[in-house]
Amino acid sequence: MSTTLTDRHNGFSETGLRRIRDVLARHVDSGKIPGLVALFSRGDRTHVETIGTMRHDGGVPMCRDTIFRMASTSKPLSIAAAMVLLDECRLRLDDPVETWLPELADRQVLKRIDGPLDETVPARRPITVRDVLTSTFGLGMDMTVLGTPIMNAVFEQGLTPNLPTPMPEPDEWMRRLGTLPLMHQPGERWQYQISSDLVGVLVARVTGQSFESFLRERIFEPLGMKDTGFHVPADKIDRLPTLYAPDPQTGEFTVWDEAEGGRWSSPPAFPGGGGGLVSTADDYHAYFRMLLNGGMHRGERILSRAAVELMTTNRLTPEQLAARETLARDHVHVSFGQGQHGGWGFGMAVRTYRGDYAPVGQFGWDGGSGTSTYADPANRLTGILLTQVGASVPDPVHLMLDFWTTLYQAIDD
Repeated sequence: MSTTLTDRHNGFSETGLRRIRDVLARHVDSGKIPGLVALFSRGDRTHVETIGTMRHDGGVPMCRDTIFRMASTSKPLSIAAAMVLLDECRLRLDDPVETWLPELADRQVLKRIDGPLDETVPARRPITVRDVLTSTFGLGMDMTVLGTPIMNAVFEQGLTPNLPTPMPEPDEWMRRLGTLPLMHQPGERWQYQISSDLVGVLVARVTGQSFESFLRERIFEPLGMKDTGFHVPADKIDRLPTLYAPDPQTGEFTVWDEAEGGRWSSPPAFPGGGGGLVSTADDYHAYFRMLLNGGMHRGERILSRAAVELMTTNRLTPEQLAARETLARDHVHVSFGQGQHGGWGFGMAVRTYRGDYAPVGQFGWDGGSGTSTYADPANRLTGILLTQVGASVPDPVHLMLDFWTTLYQAIDD
């Protein structure tokens, strides 16, 4: 275990900092979490914990520059590309997206969510940029309706990541997406995942650049995010740990992805804004600190203050959020008690009520590969927790929850 503390008295108590270290170490010592990197900051002071190893059977220790598969914590970062385009008036929130995504013109909508795919009504209006950025364009992952014809079709078409069917390159992905009816009318309900991948295609078509090259030029390089991208180059692959998806019944460490020759060892056909990024604790810290600073990084403006406020505050009505609330309240076992946030901005959760230790206004998201990234304007707090255990078991989620609980109990002004 290693610790880097620039100043132990910058808004955290000594007792609280010890508890953070002890609780994180307890998870690793249990044998359920091979290793982790935790980074947290208040103001100008940054604290880092590296505990455990890159493999469950030992070997190379976790380091501050270990590269992790960010999974759904890609969402709060990839959305920044669209915000650049809004700032530059290359996109407008209520423009129909069919200008750039003609595959989504003239949509049909299911008469009922569990009905046949050919029982539809016309969409009441075109899909807009706002619908895509708020994850309300009409299609998405809905864990409460698994097994319905539309969800089966989404999986069969390879429209979501991490399934045996690989995602095709973007134009083919769009073609397949355009063959399906919408689950809900445009703008009606929040739905997970597919919007975040769709943002990447939209950005690429508006700019005429690949999604990754635009992100690199406008976000990664200005922020000094040198280890962030959609794959890990060969000269860095030794910094990528094995990713495990433990067997839910036995807890045995099943390998989901190796570093060498694995899914992230070469550029993907589809650069997925919803879950495709790899990164480090320091790279993500730079991004979330920029958001806390109203779009500024070391004197350079990355995003306008207005764009940041739009992203990081709730954009949805209670009606739009109904599915998300239902999942958090009635299907809490699905996410191992991951928590209840309330709202959703652009690409990330936003706390609209106090459901745990975090205050209203905290923004960020978690990833199914064992990642958790949030910032809290009220406390000027940023926290990043990264591990290599997927959420096929409760252990990484429990680690995240304990990290945030101990981080907030350590605050002492």
